[in-house]
Amino acid sequence: MVERVSYRGWENSWRISNGTVEVIVLADVGPRILRYAFRGDNENIFHEVEADEGRSGGSDFRLYGGHRLWAWPEIARTYFPDNGPIRVLPSETSIRFVAPTEDVPPGEGLQKEMEVCLDSVGTRVRVEHTIANRSTGFVEIAVWCPTMMRAGGRAILPLPPRVAMDPQHYQSVGPLTLWSFTDLADPRWRFGTDFIQLKQEKPRGRFPEQMTGIFNPAGWGAYYAAGTVFIKRADVLEGARYPDFGCNFEIFTNGDFLELESLSPITALKPGECARHAETWTLSRGVPTGEDDDWIRSAIVPLAEVSRT
Repeated sequence: MVERVSYRGWENSWRISNGTVEVIVLADVGPRILRYAFRGDNENIFHEVEADEGRSGGSDFRLYGGHRLWAWPEIARTYFPDNGPIRVLPSETSIRFVAPTEDVPPGEGLQKEMEVCLDSVGTRVRVEHTIANRSTGFVEIAVWCPTMMRAGGRAILPLPPRVAMDPQHYQSVGPLTLWSFTDLADPRWRFGTDFIQLKQEKPRGRFPEQMTGIFNPAGWGAYYAAGTVFIKRADVLEGARYPDFGCNFEIFTNGDFLELESLSPITALKPGECARHAETWTLSRGVPTGEDDDWIRSAIVPLAEVSRT
């Protein structure tokens, strides 16, 4: 079922539902996928920025919340104020949300689009992200897909497989990138043998923000909050040139929310060309809590494997 609805003050919003879960996408601004939840459940796994509810127009960039589409690297054009209405193009199997071209500063002629498809049963959502170069020159970007998760949970990223050192394993297998505010002694981090966890909670360390990125050959990341697990999956291209020293997944947190992000390889676009990057989402509930790698292997990894099919 696809229907136009009013949501938190935005009159032009679209609900996509199959009776099990629902997705709500804003079309007065964005696009933003602001809600992903089980039908009838008051809890949204995504974070919503309360101060931005119902707002549109103006020249200030707003996060709004939920899932958005950015172009890497993070520079002035990243904060183009996408505060106006977008085109909505429904079809029998999906619905496309097409933003206007970013043709005034700080925009650089990019045009962004999300196509959302919800399976007829279950919780699986596929989001196809497209960034088109509508300028008259070349542009080098990666498709960057941050999802703002609600407070109080934790992100989980799988590390590349662990193998003892031997002549076949002298070379590094991937980066662990640092930002100027990354503090590995911050208590929100938990580094295991096979997984990294980052908790969303009140900052207690030197910096309110924390962030890292990795090359994640498994192609999935998870967010766990109060028994609910959100998993996003994206294809991994071995040997491709990924952003931030080779990262295809990144995680960020502050005192309000956590972001689980996937990135495409870096692409040089001629005028008129497009870059595309797809994510698949699943949602599960009633998952027992835990803390360590053994819990992740038993409770989270099977859900990630199911999301692959």
